[in-house]
Amino acid sequence: MTHKTCLTKTILAGAAVVLSFGISSAVAWQSDNGDGTFTNPPLYADFPDPDIIRVGGDFYFVTTTFVNSPGVTILHSRDLVNWEYISHVVQRLDGNPKYDLTDGGEYRHGFFAASIRHHNGTFYVVVTPVGQNTRVYYSKDIRGPWQYHLLDRAAFDPGLFIDSDGTGYIATSGGWDGHVTLLKLNGDFSKIVDSKPMFYYRGIEGSHVVKRGGWYYVFNALPGKLAFTCSRSTNLFGPYETIEQMSDRTGGHQGAIVDLPDGSDYGFLMKDSGAIGRMTFLCPITWTNGWPMWGTPDALGKVPARARKPIQDKPMMQPATSDEFDSPNLGLQWQWNHNPDEARWSLTERPGFLRLKPTVATNFWFARDTLTQKGQGPWCRGEIKLDVRHLKPGDICGFGTLGKFNGHIAVSGGTDGTNYLSMDVFVDGGKSETRVAAEPFLAKEILLRTDMDFKSSKAVCAYSVDGKSWITLGGEIEMKYDWRTGTFQGTQFAIFCYNANPGDGFVDVDWFHFTDKKE
Repeated sequence: MTHKTCLTKTILAGAAVVLSFGISSAVAWQSDNGDGTFTNPPLYADFPDPDIIRVGGDFYFVTTTFVNSPGVTILHSRDLVNWEYISHVVQRLDGNPKYDLTDGGEYRHGFFAASIRHHNGTFYVVVTPVGQNTRVYYSKDIRGPWQYHLLDRAAFDPGLFIDSDGTGYIATSGGWDGHVTLLKLNGDFSKIVDSKPMFYYRGIEGSHVVKRGGWYYVFNALPGKLAFTCSRSTNLFGPYETIEQMSDRTGGHQGAIVDLPDGSDYGFLMKDSGAIGRMTFLCPITWTNGWPMWGTPDALGKVPARARKPIQDKPMMQPATSDEFDSPNLGLQWQWNHNPDEARWSLTERPGFLRLKPTVATNFWFARDTLTQKGQGPWCRGEIKLDVRHLKPGDICGFGTLGKFNGHIAVSGGTDGTNYLSMDVFVDGGKSETRVAAEPFLAKEILLRTDMDFKSSKAVCAYSVDGKSWITLGGEIEMKYDWRTGTFQGTQFAIFCYNANPGDGFVDVDWFHFTDKKE
């Protein structure tokens, strides 16, 4: 029997089967070992360009989100190890029509490295959307809503620093240059009132400024070397002395330090980590001759694979993953690929379901209202249940991966009133490959599954009509992190629905279940 014949028989046989719920909800990678230690990384996922602050007993971590919407994600922790989503600063990307996925979209651009600080009861996040001027977002509540001041220039990878007297500055430098410039802000951080050179070190960027005692410390990335520097001075404007401290080989290449309630410090570093993207690692800091040295006293210069938790006796937690879509609002674990068309999705038209109405697109890469969530390592599985009874001719709805390589199983509406099942792979929205050609699918509901193995950098898509017997379609899909092409992010799960000429069809998503436990 050919694979094509087997596929047809399986689809037809499953037409009258009542679907089960499939896998149960499960948490992601757990860094907290439960014995007072943790294993790096705290989050086994793509959380790049970290900046972390402490406010009282709470830590806040801001990370780059590119053209995911809502954007500029903030996480919260009580111990630097156990994290939860708490806010998206930018509810809808603005300032560029391409954020609505027009004219090819803004893949690999959008909102890059941000910095976060807290002063006099207000949180500040400074970020520079690619091609636009720098913004200073502010809110009394870390959960928002956030407003922003628009500055008069673009500061690359802006690092906000608030000195002891309350004066605000932005440190900025680009790796193509190496000159660190310090922009002085006015009293409410709404305008730049002065600009002065800080220091020069060839190739550095991503400045983070902290003050300890009478010393100023500036941490920078050396992207050309995938390395990391620390500079220090007793005067904010220098002169500075600089040392190279770390690399991706020993632990990472962009980050800084954050103070703990007991007055000690912990370091955080980003590291390029293959198909998962860029992960953030934690490291003890050992002060030596006035320098913050990375690592423990007996192993300086290396981020440990396992270490004592910075703060003890806090509960285990992980960012949200699974979703029954029972709330009228999307969970913070979800982001759209570019800005969504708000009229084409709903959580209230059929309570308990996410309804997706097809958006105008000719292929997956250009489809708005594609809902994404981070893949997590070292292995994870996402599974969804779809009600496909209301698809109309040309509607293409499904589930799979979003990245440089985009593989998915789709159910499409045919002109003959029959739905069809297929499997395709797109590369960067250009070249496409039909792995399994469309075959009739007669069931009213379907379960779709995507497995991601970040050790082998391969994903696999499968479907089921009963939640018990699963059929893999199309073989393995490559996963790859690439800053030049794709999304500039680790591979994400993607739920989508599009049509070149949409009518009144739609698909209802019953739930999304996540697990990191192999069967």
